[in-house]
Amino acid sequence: MRAVVVSQWGGPEVLTETELDRPEPGPGEILVRVHAAGVNPVDWKTRATGGLISWGPVPAVGWDVSGTVEAAGPGVTLFQPGDEVFGMPRFPHQASAYAEYVTAPARHFVRKPANIDHTGAAALPLAALTAYQALLDTAGLTAGQRVLIHAAAGGVGHLAVQIAKAYGAYVIGTASAGKHELLRSLGADELIDYRSADFAEAVGADVDIVLDSVGGDYGQRSLAVLKPGGHLVTLPSPDDVPAEAPGVHTGWTLVEPDYAGLKAVAALVADGRLRPVVDTVLPLAEAAKAHEIGERGRTTGKIVLTVA
Repeated sequence: MRAVVVSQWGGPEVLTETELDRPEPGPGEILVRVHAAGVNPVDWKTRATGGLISWGPVPAVGWDVSGTVEAAGPGVTLFQPGDEVFGMPRFPHQASAYAEYVTAPARHFVRKPANIDHTGAAALPLAALTAYQALLDTAGLTAGQRVLIHAAAGGVGHLAVQIAKAYGAYVIGTASAGKHELLRSLGADELIDYRSADFAEAVGADVDIVLDSVGGDYGQRSLAVLKPGGHLVTLPSPDDVPAEAPGVHTGWTLVEPDYAGLKAVAALVADGRLRPVVDTVLPLAEAAKAHEIGERGRTTGKIVLTVA
């Protein structure tokens, strides 16, 4: 099968398309023929340094998958060949999603909703699960709460806006002015142009949850907007979590494969309450170009590679 691997840690140029043996599903696993693979910041961060990922003998990148079940291993009852599925297999262990075939535990996938194509579905798993787990599982989002989402037009951000809205939150987002119209169409109630305004002054100290996918000083600055007992959930790195935050909850979260969470995401898609915005679609052979585009930090929504 065709696959994109890392020849050595470094820039986008180290991504190389090669031929690998097609994997076989083990007990409890399925073999998925990949139609599309999503591209995420963790992809280029681990390509550059290796990061937190447990690498195999041939380092291969990618986690977001949408495709068709080709075969089911012993003991699998959830799926059968021909089923269309999407998921985020094995994270943070190597999954090799930039390839024609992927194997993983069956419960790392769910059925793809009929109202979304493989390109759209591949844009969802890692970013949507990150938003879902951060908002619902970590911060305990409930209806009526005020949620501030930084980088609201980004890969995680634009899905977090929709998920928070679907669960009844009042959603505030930071984004450049040119992206406000899109974010309003996705359900944002209030928007702040981070280039021209200080979000802390604009929001005031009445926010229940802050989702920070920017990092740097955003976490420290966000403490000023939180109510007592509020939650700051940091995504980029544990180093971005403020050192002291009396009266509020702070922490870093790392997304996990999650069958129940992914089913909830799929249900929102099927109900028309969650849709991914796909900024760029490229063929698998142009994975390096996809990373170059992503690393510029100007993408609205997601980048997706077409495989099949």
